Amino acid sequence: MTDGLKLSRLLADLASFEQQAEYVAEAGFEAYTADDQNGALLRNAGERILIKVATVVERLPAEFKATYPEIAWVDIGRMRNLVAHHYDHVDDDLVWNALVNLVPALVRQIVPSSN
Repeated sequence: MTDGLKLSRLLADLASFEQQAEYVAEAGFEAYTADDQNGALLRNAGERILIKVATVVERLPAEFKATYPEIAWVDIGRMRNLVAHHYDHVDDDLVWNALVNLVPALVRQIVPSSN
């Protein structure tokens, strides 16, 4: 696979994850934070989406990331580590904000078809 094709695939994956985040967000914050099975499933889905976004970001070429110095690439990885390894310390408000605001903003900024 060429580098250009690999980058295109990664960016397409990010766009797909944004759509998944939008789907979770459409349920609404009350449903997301509800203390029931549906809320738990939405929170798990949201956390998984963030893990997948960060995994893709980690795989982006350094040269590509260097063209977007304003993006907090390291912080994206840190959030992934928090969600993946310290699930008992995850703040639902922060994850919700990432799903509703940060993931869409990231995709709009770096995925050409989303601009």
